Amino acid sequence: MIKKSMKMMTVILASSMLLSSCYSYTSVVGNGAQGDTQTTEKNNYFLFGLAEGGVSDSKKMAEGTENYTVNTRQTFVNGFLFAITFGIYTPTTTTVTK
Repeated sequence: MIKKSMKMMTVILASSMLLSSCYSYTSVVGNGAQGDTQTTEKNNYFLFGLAEGGVSDSKKMAEGTENYTVNTRQTFVNGFLFAITFGIYTPTTTTVTK
């Protein structure tokens, strides 16, 4: 009985890791991007995102522009790094479009 439960839990855990997807969220500041100039930086998190290692500052990336769009996402490469480090390193990517 315990062996069957452990096997089922392993299958569920493996499935949840394999079926996870990349995520993205967008913030619009002011009227949003007025052009197509982009600045991209990495955000470094550790322990499943619980500890910050180095996070980008979207205001600095906008360089004083009042209207811009911020897109933070987990790319395939970010997800791959998360998977091979078993969640110890959890990077994301931020892009500011001005």
